[in-house]
Amino acid sequence: MKFKLGDFVRFVDEKREGYVTRIIDAQTLGVTDEDGFEIPVAISNLTSVHGFGETATDQDTPKPVQVNAPSIHKFENGIYVAVATDNKAGNVVHFHLVNQLPMVLLASLTSEKKAKYAGLYHGIVQTGQATLIHSASLADLDLWPEFIFQMLVFSKNDIKPADPLVIHKKFRAKDFSTEQKELPYLKNKGWLIRLDDIAQVTIDPQKLKESFYKSPAEKKTVDIPAKEIDLHIETLRDDHHFLETDEILQIQLNHFQNALDAAIVHHFDKIIFIHGTGNGTLRNKIHKLISMNPHIKTYMDAQKEKFGYGATEIVFK
Repeated sequence: MKFKLGDFVRFVDEKREGYVTRIIDAQTLGVTDEDGFEIPVAISNLTSVHGFGETATDQDTPKPVQVNAPSIHKFENGIYVAVATDNKAGNVVHFHLVNQLPMVLLASLTSEKKAKYAGLYHGIVQTGQATLIHSASLADLDLWPEFIFQMLVFSKNDIKPADPLVIHKKFRAKDFSTEQKELPYLKNKGWLIRLDDIAQVTIDPQKLKESFYKSPAEKKTVDIPAKEIDLHIETLRDDHHFLETDEILQIQLNHFQNALDAAIVHHFDKIIFIHGTGNGTLRNKIHKLISMNPHIKTYMDAQKEKFGYGATEIVFK
């Protein structure tokens, strides 16, 4: 019998059940039981639990959760991944792709680890639905691969098609540091992480550098940014007193992105952005952008003795 990640299985030779959370080799699977332990088990010693969720005998693409009244969920339109905990296996989490858009979502999920890729999911997610796309053991968070989401939206209405989204996401402990909440369209609690609020596509440094040229004949180069970039609005605009709050934030984010792109083009090892403390909005937005950029290795609070918590240092790969 063929199993896939997320299948709920039972051991043949003992009274134990769990979820398939790792494919070790062609004959062996990693199964996480209700105590949260992942156990290597021979495929020949496993059987599907009849009637429990989607098993390997069902369709390859998990079926979406049907929603009769999507309007009861009052959260911002967008594309989310809902990471739900499991009541039977404490360390197992299930990833659901949530479509809170007025359009159909065509999506795929691929994992990448050490330049090796594996397709995890492909399918269609209707408006107001959540679809199971992956399962894993939260205890092995540090071993999780990077996830690559590729998405298109579709509508029969007179709407200009949006550009495809390609989002690289490496989940970290901070993604699960907040309190678990009831998840939309699901019965489980967990964490809701928005994917599309930052339309961050994979950056090709060469193409990025070329985009700064007006024409090849002009041979205009990309200016080298400073090692420390001050994002305080008073340093960016003389007319900041006349700007609305959302205008100020957008100017700061644009300045951040331009400097970050230039640092990537010039192969910086690291760069510091001074954003201040304030209410934390700018800092949080910047950290979201950083966490989804495939060229960034890590980031941290920069020189606390100098900046306190008002600056972020970025280290590039």
